[in-house]
Amino acid sequence: MPDDLLERLLTGDGDPDLRHVGLGMLLASAHNRSRAALNEGLRPLGIEVRGFSVLLALDAYGPSSQRALIDRLGVDKSAMVRLVDELEHGGLVRRERAPHDRRAYAVVMTADGERTLAAARKVAAGVGETLFGRFRPAERDQLVNLLSRLAEPPAP
Repeated sequence: MPDDLLERLLTGDGDPDLRHVGLGMLLASAHNRSRAALNEGLRPLGIEVRGFSVLLALDAYGPSSQRALIDRLGVDKSAMVRLVDELEHGGLVRRERAPHDRRAYAVVMTADGERTLAAARKVAAGVGETLFGRFRPAERDQLVNLLSRLAEPPAP
């Protein structure tokens, strides 16, 4: 149940013009809960959500430059450097010279990274079922649709 302030904002108590603030706070609360639950599940694997995202991107797109990963994941440059460093230190990825440009490096998933990704997918499925299992399939589809629309940049 939302806290008192959030409930007041969402029901229009006080200033009804602030309802959108309540919606933003509710979205942030749901995000924080989801991220915390997944991080908790991934902790025994030695990764967190951001590292899991990098492994998912490498699985989907193959070896990628850090710049490509930044663009695909929306992570800032310094955070990506730290993420790749952490994953490399854990033996999950390695940096290799890019075949098309000897000055550039590609981030490549290792065999340990592939095993960790497989385990992480199972963790994510369980966490997802815990978080979203109470929704009917049509409700899940509706949630995806609404959040996708919210994430889109506004039309010019």
